[in-house]
Amino acid sequence: MQFESERIEYKSQLIDDIYKEVIAFANTDGGIIYLGIDDKGNLVGIENVDETYTRLTNGIRDAIHPDVTMFVRYVLQDNKVIRIEVNEGSSKPYYLKSKGLKPTCVYVRQGTSSVPASPEQIRQMIKESDGDNFEDARCLEQDLTFDAARIAFQRYGVELSTEKYRALGITQNDLYTNLALLLSDQSLHTTKIAVFNDESCTAFRDSKEFGGSVFKQFEDSINYLALCNKTVSTIKGIVRTDNQDYPEEAIREALLNALVHRDYSFSGSIIINVNDSKMEFISLGGLLPGLSTEDIRIGVSQPRNKKLAEVFHRLRLIESYGTGIRRIFKLYENCSVQPSIEVTANAFKIVLPNMNASGAIAEVVPETAEEKPAVITPQMKTVMDYLAEYGEMTDEDLQELLNIKKTRAYLLARQMNENGLIDIIGRGASKKYRLK
Repeated sequence: MQFESERIEYKSQLIDDIYKEVIAFANTDGGIIYLGIDDKGNLVGIENVDETYTRLTNGIRDAIHPDVTMFVRYVLQDNKVIRIEVNEGSSKPYYLKSKGLKPTCVYVRQGTSSVPASPEQIRQMIKESDGDNFEDARCLEQDLTFDAARIAFQRYGVELSTEKYRALGITQNDLYTNLALLLSDQSLHTTKIAVFNDESCTAFRDSKEFGGSVFKQFEDSINYLALCNKTVSTIKGIVRTDNQDYPEEAIREALLNALVHRDYSFSGSIIINVNDSKMEFISLGGLLPGLSTEDIRIGVSQPRNKKLAEVFHRLRLIESYGTGIRRIFKLYENCSVQPSIEVTANAFKIVLPNMNASGAIAEVVPETAEEKPAVITPQMKTVMDYLAEYGEMTDEDLQELLNIKKTRAYLLARQMNENGLIDIIGRGASKKYRLK
């Protein structure tokens, strides 16, 4: 009789320990287990072959996940020994069903022993079985919660129930996917924001790192970047004009682009750098093969993370037509300094110029008190288009349309009224806006 080896294992009797040996062989290169032979190679035999055989086959079927039975063959030798032939499985990693997909329950063969697999070995097995699509692959962490995601879904009026997990791509075969990890409170990826005192971004003024669900990162990052977005006021005669450093919608679109389209197979963070002249959004993962920066600018949409993009689309956070980047450039159309896009093999960066620092905002100068301003800002144009179609709007409609806060909405409406673009009807809760 041969000694135990990398592909041979002896067991004198049937105990639960045998399942980890089957798992280890299925996760590695296959092997043979002899039940009824001790670890020194001595034949001890099985007392009740029929009962043992039934317990063995049922146990391997019920204790191991995914189903490994198609890769296992049983041979009875001399009515005393059961030879268990285990082939390498095609749905690795196999693990103890009762304990779930975690490193302590996934085994591989190492020499003459079956040992727990390392996290890196498990990731490699998942990649080989599920392919390179990160969001569809089985998640190594299965103890996930979705508190932030439920709040986000509820805020945007979309139901998030366990019955919808499979349709959304959160689960496959009753296991959480990497998409689930990104939406969960346990998400490992983060967003880092740094504010600098200098143009070269080397002298820190402040920094923050936001983690958790991508929804929480989005909200936390938006709120922090709003603090970095100063408003500069100019007064000419009786007219006061307020201009923010960056269009709020441009910040929102650049952040969403980084969150939705980054390559999450890299563990690094999204980086946002802010200084007095610009705001940079840097995400891991270059353009998909065949695309150029010009394609992106004209609105070509080819999402890297299709299911994550679909979730954000369902919540109406993004559109599915590649309009985000085009909208950013539209917001800067009256500026002398334009946003820029830089792409490398593994990174994507979009730079938003500080409108006030560059002196790039087109100046609004009425020729007479009765005339409309020579230049209408993109936000004003959006409001006017809405009023042209629907006739009137409330403060709440204005805030929702432009995704701005109450104070900004008040200042914008007042400026448009002073410039002769809209009428303000009523006061307080009953106040409405109409075109002149």
